Amino acid sequence: MHTVSALVRSFTLAALMLLSLSALASQNTLLVVGDSLSAAYGVPSETAWVQLLRDRLDEQGLNWDVVNASISGETTDGGLRRLPDLLQKNQPDVVIIELGGNDGLRGFPPDVIESNLADMIEQVRDIGATPVLVGMQIPPNYGQRYTRMFADIFPKLSDRYDTPLVPFFLEGIYNEDGLMQEDGIHPTEAAQPVLLDNLWPQLEPLILDRNPSALRSDQ
Repeated sequence: MHTVSALVRSFTLAALMLLSLSALASQNTLLVVGDSLSAAYGVPSETAWVQLLRDRLDEQGLNWDVVNASISGETTDGGLRRLPDLLQKNQPDVVIIELGGNDGLRGFPPDVIESNLADMIEQVRDIGATPVLVGMQIPPNYGQRYTRMFADIFPKLSDRYDTPLVPFFLEGIYNEDGLMQEDGIHPTEAAQPVLLDNLWPQLEPLILDRNPSALRSDQ
């Protein structure tokens, strides 16, 4: 009797291990490499847009692990230096690149910003992952020429690499009452669902492409 019970336990344990391995093998990974806009600056982490993305994926039964490697104050140079280790460690399927805003606010040369982002896109694609580029704009007080050159970086790279692009991450936020913090730079807690909705149209097709049995949501 004890032998039978032991065999049953062994078979049960083996089955559970196989199920766990199967789940891990089928799980996809999404990596977010961003700055304070993605690092929950000034807002509770449980209501920030990255967590809202996790919640949405879970609600839709989509097996994705969302790794947030965003750092407040991060620049494209810092992101570029950190990226190789992040890619090696996480082996992502999709990488959201939400960087450049701090570069622009510090007046970094547009060609340097563009070069850094291009290198990041190429590294992501080299491992077989899909990059999603998040566009940003800076205030007009930086001068018409610089603000235009900065804004043009993102669509230019999207065209060059045929990369999904979120045209402007703060669309519907930056000029709306109650959606920007007092510093005029960072979105409020109330703006976090809008950030996710701005990103979702570019992200959803990539998610569903790796989950073909999932039904497209109405969100």
